[in-house]
This record gives sequence, structure tokens and C-alpha cells, in this order.
Amino acid sequence: MENEEKIMTGEESLRIISEMINKTKFDIRQGSFYLLFWGWLIFACALSDFLLLKFTAITHHYYVWFLVIPGVFVSMLYGFLKGRKATVRTYTGTLYMWIWIGFLFTATVLFIIQSKRMDLVSPYILLLVGFPTFISGFLIRFRPLILGAICFWILAIVIYFAGQSFYSLGTALAMLLGYLIPGYLLKNRVDHDKV
Repeated sequence: MENEEKIMTGEESLRIISEMINKTKFDIRQGSFYLLFWGWLIFACALSDFLLLKFTAITHHYYVWFLVIPGVFVSMLYGFLKGRKATVRTYTGTLYMWIWIGFLFTATVLFIIQSKRMDLVSPYILLLVGFPTFISGFLIRFRPLILGAICFWILAIVIYFAGQSFYSLGTALAMLLGYLIPGYLLKNRVDHDKV
């Protein structure tokens, strides 16, 4: 038997190259889910905390932050289900995942260290979340996310010096600028090459 090579047409070659490029792209719409999910969850918790503190006599206004715990499980479940459906794992997608897992561990350690002074943790969390957001923006080449990270850092400084009474309101503003606006812009992107 003779070994025959099939000669490809230009159209077939372009199709194969295009498929290979598409397999290496990171699913940016998956990233928008996390931005929007966490943006809305933290925005709602922060705004609720602020409103309960300022306009009610509720002493445990900060209990709204316990909604973050089921949020972690929803995020993990979403990631697990999306990971099982993925036909190709890209380097960018894997790096993106581990950056955010690293943030989760770092934030957990911060919460343990600051457990007696949780009322002071907001500027530090904004400072920390700015870093993986900044790196993620560069990974997917999306400038609004990079600018969102810078907003996290600026607002961390602002609320630190403004005082505790502005922590929740500043955190809500940070979520709007750092996650929600970039998240909706990212979700509305159709062509990855434009990102």
C-alpha cells in the first residue's frame, strides 16, 4: 500500500488554521459571568450593609455579607460545570482560573487573620481584588477590565482615608466601576479579536 498525501485546497487550509486559533482562545464570555455574578452580589451586599447601617436600628447589619459564602459555591459549581463541558483547555483559561483561585485563598487567609476586626477589611479586599482583575484584563486583552482594576486600587485608598462609614458605599462603587461596567462590556463583545 502506498502512502498517499491529500493535497489541501487553500480554503481547507484556512479552515484548519481558523479552527486551531479558535481552540486556543479563552472563552471570554465565561469570564463575564464571574464579573457580573460577583459584581452584583458584592454590590448588593455593600449597598444593603450601608443602607441598614445608616437608616435602620439593626445592630447586625453586616450579616448581609454572609451571602458571599453561597456565592463561592455557586461560582465553583459554575466553573466545574463549564470545565466539564470544555472540549479544549487553553493555557490562558488555566492561568485565569489559578489566578482567581489564588485570590480566593489569599482573601480567606485575610479573613482569618482579620476575623476579630472584619469591619476594617474592605480596603484590603479592594486592594487584593485589583491584582487578579488587572492580570485578567491583560490576559484577555480587555482595557475596561484593566481600568476597573485601577478603580479598585484608587477606591481602596479613598475609603481607607475616608473612614469606616464609607467602606460599604465605596465598595459598592468599586463593584460598579471594576466589575459591572467591564462585565457588561465584555458580555456584549461578539468577536474575541476585538477584545
